[in-house]
Amino acid sequence: MSLTYDFKTIIQLGKQTILQEISEISKIVENISDDFAYVVELILNSDGRVIISGIGKSAIIAQKIVATLNSTGTPSIFMHAADAIHGDLGIIQKNDVVIVISKSGNTPEIKALCPLIKKFGNALVAIVGNKHSDLALSANYILDVTIQKEACPNNLAPTTSTTAQLIMGDALAVALLQSRKFTSSDFSKYHPGGSLGKQLFLTCGNIAENNYKPKVDINTSVKEIIINISKNRMGATAVIENNKIVGMITDGDIRRMIENNLTLNDVKAKDIMSKHPITIDEQELAINCTELMKEKKISQIIVTKNNEYFGMIHIHDLNKEGLL
Repeated sequence: MSLTYDFKTIIQLGKQTILQEISEISKIVENISDDFAYVVELILNSDGRVIISGIGKSAIIAQKIVATLNSTGTPSIFMHAADAIHGDLGIIQKNDVVIVISKSGNTPEIKALCPLIKKFGNALVAIVGNKHSDLALSANYILDVTIQKEACPNNLAPTTSTTAQLIMGDALAVALLQSRKFTSSDFSKYHPGGSLGKQLFLTCGNIAENNYKPKVDINTSVKEIIINISKNRMGATAVIENNKIVGMITDGDIRRMIENNLTLNDVKAKDIMSKHPITIDEQELAINCTELMKEKKISQIIVTKNNEYFGMIHIHDLNKEGLL
């Protein structure tokens, strides 16, 4: 299929869409009113969960907001508006706060759902783009996401409107997590898997304890150093004296020694080691080790425990863990 427009025009269309959405979304800031604060307070003081419902594209946005709230300490459940009026209303319990998302607020499923929620006695929050709709008029609180025009050139496909809904959900989630004083440690409890989880809980010690722990003393010969580095597969070895780290030798140090034509039989570890090597404590997060190694442009780093040699991390370890 041939392109209707040339590349330059297509790129411009993409930029135009983004800029148009930014322009519309920036106006949503003015819609953050007392109702927003009341909703945050309502959820914080509730013994129940947050039930979020919608239909069509709004239902997809609802699922994303549910995921964000759950991951930041606010128990939430998605309930599809169409399924709700066909049996899924049983999801709603006595103390739950119900949020319904809709651009028009007047779709048949939403109009049928609102009075049922009110009948249950639950607080109803509307994330809605029409403050005069059935949903808005039924709600206890309104989070206004009214936009003037979709990014769609026909002003039909939900584009800017769903972005506005998403941003309001993010604003709500962030306000809640900050009000709860939700920390990165709390966050890690809900994200134990994947690279995100590793950033939050994987320590340097966790990595180093599974690696070889190459070390030599200050009088070790070059031949023994080379054997030690090769055998332990870290590309380096620590130099230890009286249980203290006094240096580090990398395979690069060995190459530079050969380039300088030093007599191998006379050279000891103390002659070629890098003094005062960069170290990191075993309790430091591995993601901090990644940043330090990138900053210092090094491939290996010594890990310490109580200021003594604990092990070593190679940059390949961090790559394997998905932290690079």
